[in-house]
Amino acid sequence: MTDLLLHNVRAMQPGEGIVASSLLLRGGWIEALDPNLGKADSVRKINGGGRLLTPGLIDIHAHGIRQFLYENSAEDLWAGLASVGRYGVTCVLPTLYRATRPDQLPTLERLADALDCRPGLPIPGFHLEGPFLALPGAGAATCRGDVAQLEEILAAAKYRVTAMSISPDTPGILPVIECLMEHGIAAFMTHTQASVEQTQAAIDAGARHATHFLDVFPMPQETEPGVRPVGAVEAILADPRVTVDFIADGVHVHPTAIRATLAAKGYDKIVLITDSNVGAGLPGGTYDTPWGFAVDVRPGDAARMVDPSDPSKRLLAGSALTADVGMANLRRWLDLPDYQVWAMGTRNAAALFGWANKGVIRQGADADLVLWNEADGRLQAVQTWVGGRCVFDVTVDGENWELTT
Repeated sequence: MTDLLLHNVRAMQPGEGIVASSLLLRGGWIEALDPNLGKADSVRKINGGGRLLTPGLIDIHAHGIRQFLYENSAEDLWAGLASVGRYGVTCVLPTLYRATRPDQLPTLERLADALDCRPGLPIPGFHLEGPFLALPGAGAATCRGDVAQLEEILAAAKYRVTAMSISPDTPGILPVIECLMEHGIAAFMTHTQASVEQTQAAIDAGARHATHFLDVFPMPQETEPGVRPVGAVEAILADPRVTVDFIADGVHVHPTAIRATLAAKGYDKIVLITDSNVGAGLPGGTYDTPWGFAVDVRPGDAARMVDPSDPSKRLLAGSALTADVGMANLRRWLDLPDYQVWAMGTRNAAALFGWANKGVIRQGADADLVLWNEADGRLQAVQTWVGGRCVFDVTVDGENWELTT
């Protein structure tokens, strides 16, 4: 790990604004903002060309990237995590759903072992989407709440679990949420058609976040004409304790819905995710998946499953979003100061888990940083550092864009 001075940059502190024009990195940390240059005489220097420097993006819900599915194998996990830096991501929660099934727990054990084989990966732990869900969504498992089963899953994962997605309307879910709280694991609400009362009970038990909000959150059935039904969505919007995240691809959630949630929650309770899968970050085309079907990826669209019997049918098959595109979309859609939008991809995600040294630019914070190109509303990572180590350099690994000053 090389000590480094980044100078001639516009260092953005999410939630505040531009806070420095140079940063001194030592030992994987930010040692100083606008340091005395005498302290940096002997370190390597990089001229940022006046570009924007931000904390790295944090993706807390992502299933895969490019041709790699995180739960497919240790090799896919390693290769996928090694590629996220090109999209400005410095921390990710690989999101697993099939691996939580009883017959798949050996796979979960192998994935947990894989984390120890490659120290320094940009991953605090796993996000388990299920199995205690009420609605299946994109193939996720559904079953009633069972604390004994939960403990088996956590043991298989070697307790390397940061978050678990649950449904407030899953029978027996409250003891599961309470057990997650005892283990220090965040309970995310999703895949639900819960009532207001069920949702409030889950929140009171400790669930404080809703993931891919509004997706697989169907409206309750209307029981009386002229009376609008309310349920989990309204309960989550009304409770100031709860944060939410969105797939900001413009397909899964309309930008107007994000703006409406912003009006209810404020910018500091909204988090950007990708929910990315095979095909994310790849050029338009058709790509095979480990599930035995192909997905069709087109610019500006989600991943679509190709129906072999009718190629004109393109069924939604997850997200093809990368975090840099999601951030660019939010900057375009939301009438907010730029530093508040950047908080949605950085500081707000870190705050969910109490990661005080991530998602921020300040003395003593992790040197997880991205230097960006900006043009025509787009973003491209020029260089990405994780713990002060360069994991992506567009001049070596880049594609598509030419460097601009």
